[in-house]
Amino acid sequence: MLSKLLSLSIIPFVLGVPTTLAPSAATPSTPGGNVSATVAGPYSLVTTSFNSSSTSAASSATSSASANTSGASTTTGVITIPLSSYSFTPYPTPTLNPCPPVYPATDPLNPPSVSSDPQVVPDFAPAWAAAYQKAKNLISDYTIEEKVNITTGVGWANGLCVGNIPPNKNFPGLCLEDSPLAVRFADYATAFPAGIQVASTWNRALMRARGLALGQEFKGKGVNIALGPMMNMGRVAQGGRNWEGFGADPFLTGESAYETILGLQNGGVQATAKHFINNEQEHFRTSESSNVDDRTQHEIYAHPFLRSVMAGVSSVMCSYNLINESYACNNDKMLNDILKREYGFQGFVQSDWSATMSTLSAVAGLDMTMPGDITFDSGNSYFGGNLTDYVNDGYISTARLDDMVTRIIAAWYFLHQDEAYPATNFNAFNSNDEVNNKHVNVQADHYKLVREIDAAGTVLLKNVNGALPLNKPRNMVLIGSDARPGKFGPNEFSDQGGSDGILAMGWGSGTGYFPYLISPLEGVQERARQDGSSVFWDFDDWNTVLAGDMAYGEAVALVFTNSDSGEDYITVDGNQGDRNNLTAWHNGDDLILAVAAQNNNTIVVVNSVGPLIIEPWIEHPNITAVVWAGIQGQEAGNGIADILYGAYNPSGRLPYTIAKDIADYPAQLITDDSGNEIVPIDYTEGLFIDYRHFDQANITPRFEFGFGLSYTTFTYSNLGVTPIQSSDTDQEGLITAWENGEASPIAEGSSTALWLHEPAFQVTFEVTNTGPVSGTEIPQLYIHFPSSASEPPSVLRGFTNVEISPNDTKQVSITLSRYDLSIWDVVAQGWRKPDGQISFSIGASSRDFRLQGNIPA
Repeated sequence: MLSKLLSLSIIPFVLGVPTTLAPSAATPSTPGGNVSATVAGPYSLVTTSFNSSSTSAASSATSSASANTSGASTTTGVITIPLSSYSFTPYPTPTLNPCPPVYPATDPLNPPSVSSDPQVVPDFAPAWAAAYQKAKNLISDYTIEEKVNITTGVGWANGLCVGNIPPNKNFPGLCLEDSPLAVRFADYATAFPAGIQVASTWNRALMRARGLALGQEFKGKGVNIALGPMMNMGRVAQGGRNWEGFGADPFLTGESAYETILGLQNGGVQATAKHFINNEQEHFRTSESSNVDDRTQHEIYAHPFLRSVMAGVSSVMCSYNLINESYACNNDKMLNDILKREYGFQGFVQSDWSATMSTLSAVAGLDMTMPGDITFDSGNSYFGGNLTDYVNDGYISTARLDDMVTRIIAAWYFLHQDEAYPATNFNAFNSNDEVNNKHVNVQADHYKLVREIDAAGTVLLKNVNGALPLNKPRNMVLIGSDARPGKFGPNEFSDQGGSDGILAMGWGSGTGYFPYLISPLEGVQERARQDGSSVFWDFDDWNTVLAGDMAYGEAVALVFTNSDSGEDYITVDGNQGDRNNLTAWHNGDDLILAVAAQNNNTIVVVNSVGPLIIEPWIEHPNITAVVWAGIQGQEAGNGIADILYGAYNPSGRLPYTIAKDIADYPAQLITDDSGNEIVPIDYTEGLFIDYRHFDQANITPRFEFGFGLSYTTFTYSNLGVTPIQSSDTDQEGLITAWENGEASPIAEGSSTALWLHEPAFQVTFEVTNTGPVSGTEIPQLYIHFPSSASEPPSVLRGFTNVEISPNDTKQVSITLSRYDLSIWDVVAQGWRKPDGQISFSIGASSRDFRLQGNIPA
């Protein structure tokens, strides 16, 4: 399909300068969006026979999505918007008055303090309103061409950053740069733990701190817009980019994204929530249609983006794939109706690189095309001169162009980037450019935070008879290539597309350069030196006889294995982005078994981008401990050593389910296009992804979502539930209606409204450390909706972290909102409290419940 579109008549790529070519009626290919029952967007049709799926709010009850959560229909073609003239009326900016302390007016450079039990809903509306006014003033004398230039990147590799908006008059332009874990292509920058690692901490303070440190580094390098965080769900366990995100649950992902964005923008850089939406596998990512019903879309995949908007995110990146037969960057339903209308998003929508499919994408809600050219170095653009002509010829309203430019420049003002913001001081495309590469060191002491997240995100899966922590073992052997440094340094593979040592980052555009990389060999040897232990090693993954011989007689045998994945433009060992299977790489299973056969104190350490099938060895009697170390960044070896030796008591929890069989997962990787130009991927599992499916189907996993051991033990007691009086007196009627089972209204910002998200119930309980050492417990709250709701048996709706000394008890609280207790009504197009009793459980994982209670009616 992509090649067909590119063969059409396209105006040469000259930013905003119009040409003599008239827009071709064949060129546009934009959708009306058909995810669900739809609501009128900001456009009204002037002259066309266009039969859009976008209808009036009054007809929204005629939903195309059924009330159940089955998958959508099979793809039959690409939905487009025809060439016509479209008028435009911008959505109003939010007008609800700030209501401190629950709803305080907030500047992104000064967000609310992080809390293990958040009870503040920041109000960014005043800051956005001020930024909008400044933006409108700035562009008041811009020509159409100058405005178009603000929406159009300069083309691939035509600027210092991976994406660049050119300067104009008093506007200095914009630098857009990857990645979610580092300043990509820059030196003197930190390689942070991946998103999946910080999600495994279940610790909001660490999520926020990582975001802040990243934001400071991006700003220090002169980057205006950081291309992260990534928040796609781990729908497919083999998904290549799952490690960039935050796991397989929308609530955990949403909270991780929320804290990361607050941190990033506190650091001064604009954050980008990506990839919007349903980009859940790398195979066919530019030619597959994710067919998703309306309820599943709202409750699962869109939720992290809702939380991003509530965090004041400046930008949202639309994805490569189609959504119900409409390209994501052309999808009126998702971009205009859900993101900009329902969520009240005030920032701008940018395309993923070369994901723009038409000039009329602007009608569907796209504000900026990146990197500007249609394909890299193509010399033409869907925006640029095409957009100028479409505006001049009346197909796209000047009001819409003004809205696009206002949103982009307002985000710049929103982050105060007009106030002595650093100029870009590196060249992403030429490391030898000594004119522009200023070698600014932005690392500060962030390595300390990296090491803490490494340890806090490590999950202890097995520990028999106190095998861990290690206590000055007489001797030990480290086995497996994952224990060593890479053969030719930490950056030997382009975009990290390969691994022959410790795996501390996946591959693709979501990566960065390692300034250095501590391997387990280095981390363990440093501690062994202090203890007087003897250390041996064998890094040959394939000589299992030698591995067994080396392990024989050692006090401890540490076996290291990994599993890698990444973006589809790189194929590693036959894995095109997505993993072909869920087995350990580098002969890992056989290596582990060979060592365990010769040593009765075998400890397995796994660095993996996601779940593995570990059935071949997990129950082996000689395997005394399993450490799930994740994707840790530059301090990986030190973080692992901190866990092995007890310098850090494990508190990490799984952000996904580890199954016994790959077939137990509800969604499988699609690798066969069956001859289809557009590959249909039907989300037939609906709401039942990951642990929700395992619970509903009564499938026993190997390790459940939320699981993790500690070197100590905890008990729970004294449960209480208290209703909280609303502080939103302006919307008391909506609260009463919700309590009576009515859905939230169809309105601007309806899904992010204060009354829906303010604290409504506070759950309190006590946690006691009954073990011998201090430790951190991660209490988790799961809602059990009544059967009328047709929800999964258990749904995560809260978590916290509490550090407790031995024999000490602390009171803990988890606050719930009305949104947390709601389901999406596809007919009413709003959030509704289901009929019946809502109950909940508090526990240490999704299957280890310690306390049960009911939500007061």
